[in-house]
Amino acid sequence: MRIYSVTPIHVDEAELARRQARYDQLCPPGVTVVLEDIGEQAPTALDTAEQVRESEALVADRLRAAAAAAGERGYDAVMPDCVLDPGVADLADELEVPVLGLLRLSVGYSVLTGRRSGAVARNQAIADEIQARVDVYGWGESFSGVEVLDLDVHAIADTERWDAALAGAVQTLAGAGVADVVNGCSAVEVTSDHLGGARVVDPTGLALRLVGAGGLA
Repeated sequence: MRIYSVTPIHVDEAELARRQARYDQLCPPGVTVVLEDIGEQAPTALDTAEQVRESEALVADRLRAAAAAAGERGYDAVMPDCVLDPGVADLADELEVPVLGLLRLSVGYSVLTGRRSGAVARNQAIADEIQARVDVYGWGESFSGVEVLDLDVHAIADTERWDAALAGAVQTLAGAGVADVVNGCSAVEVTSDHLGGARVVDPTGLALRLVGAGGLA
């Protein structure tokens, strides 16, 4: 399966290459992700609700274009490079190719296996959108909310900073009965599977494994 993906924010060449290398490492046999930058017209961070909405519209447009050219470019599915699943719910019934969502797949797995989940996010705008997406999917009763890490956009590529903020947030969620904590950024390296009594879920890694195991590849 060849999946088209696009970043939710404008990133430089080095960060795009880092994200592509991460996909290359995480993809199971038979799955390939082709990642593109969304472009200079997009926000460079998702720090406000307005930036989240702007990014969502731009991502949806790029996914529509990729789906329209799927036959020519060899795409079997499209997927935002973002745990907020921008455009996924709306495009799923519109496009002729599968529309994959990292949050939908990762939280959906917890729901299907009977495990209570929660998430962490680097700021409040992202936390609010994760909660809103979970509610749209109808999983609010199985989801215990989002802990905010209070990190800037540069922490996405800074594993040490992210990990330092992550441990306390996971411990808080685990204390509330959460078994699976979704690491609320698709591009962050997850260095520990368990912290503070809960499983830390890399949404990108889990989603790709599910796609490969589900016979879609």
